[in-house]
Amino acid sequence: MHEVNIWSEEFGAATDPPILLIMGSMSQGVLWPDEFAGRLVAGGRRVIRYDHRDTGMSGTVDFAAEPYTWHDIKNDVYRVMDAHGLESAHLVGHSAGGLLGQFVAVERPERVRSLTVIGSSPLGGREGRVIMRSLMGQPQPEGSLPEPAPEFVTFYRALMAAPPPKDRRTRIDGMIAEQRVLHGTGLPFDEDAARRLQERIHDRARDLSAVANHRLAAMAEPDFEPVDVLHRVKAPTLVVEGSHEPAKPGHGAIIAEQIPGARLMIVAGMGHTLPPEVHEELATAVLAHTAG
Repeated sequence: MHEVNIWSEEFGAATDPPILLIMGSMSQGVLWPDEFAGRLVAGGRRVIRYDHRDTGMSGTVDFAAEPYTWHDIKNDVYRVMDAHGLESAHLVGHSAGGLLGQFVAVERPERVRSLTVIGSSPLGGREGRVIMRSLMGQPQPEGSLPEPAPEFVTFYRALMAAPPPKDRRTRIDGMIAEQRVLHGTGLPFDEDAARRLQERIHDRARDLSAVANHRLAAMAEPDFEPVDVLHRVKAPTLVVEGSHEPAKPGHGAIIAEQIPGARLMIVAGMGHTLPPEVHEELATAVLAHTAG
C-alpha cells in the first residue's frame, strides 16, 4: 500500500520523557491545544502531535484508488514514533485516538510507557455501530455501550440530511456548530475562540473533504477492533471523561473496569472537547501519570 506522508511537530527537550498526543477520527493534531501542550513541556516532557492521514497537513489519498483501513491509521502511530526516534513513549489519546492508544498498548506493550485515554470508548466495544444505530433510530442490542446524548443524535441526524456547505464562511459556521455540540453543556461556550480554532483547522487542511475517508476506512473493515483484549494492557492507564460527555457518556468507566489497575478521572464540566478551563487539571494529571 502507498505510504502517506504524515505531518508532525514536537516541543520540548529531546532528553525529556516523550508524550505522543493522538487525536480522534477526522481530527487534526492541532486540536490538542497549544496551551495544554505548553503545560506538558513546562512540566518537563517532550511533546509530539501529528495530523492523521487525510487530515490537516498530512497527505491525502484517492480512497477509491488506494483504500486503507483503521489498521493503517493505527500503524501510523508507530510510523510517527519511529520518525521521532522513539522506541517507546507515553501515549495520550483523545476519542478515537484513545482507541488507537488502547490497541497499541495491547499489540506492542513494549512501546507504551503509560496510557492516558480521554473521552474515548473501550477497544472492542464497537462504538461506531452504537452511534450509527442511534442516528438511524434503531434499537441497541443488549450489552451495547451507552448511547450518545440526545442533542448529539439530533445534531448529526440534521447534518446527515443537510446539503454540503457552499463556501468558506458556511463551512466554518458548520464546524463551529459541531464544536458547540461536542463541547457539551457543562461549561460556557466561547464562540470567538471556536471561530479562531475552526478557521485555523479549515485553512491548514490540504483537502478538508478528505477526512471522510476515515469513515470509508471504518466501513472497509468494520471488525477492526479486537474484542476481550483490554485485560492484556500492561501500561499504567489513566482514563479521563468529562462530566458532560455528549458522544461517549459512561464509556470511560467501562474502559477503567477492563484494564487492570486503571484509574478513572471525571473532569467537572468537560464535554468532548478540550477547552481552556480544563487545561490545568488535565495537564497536571498527565504530568503526574507520566512521572514514573
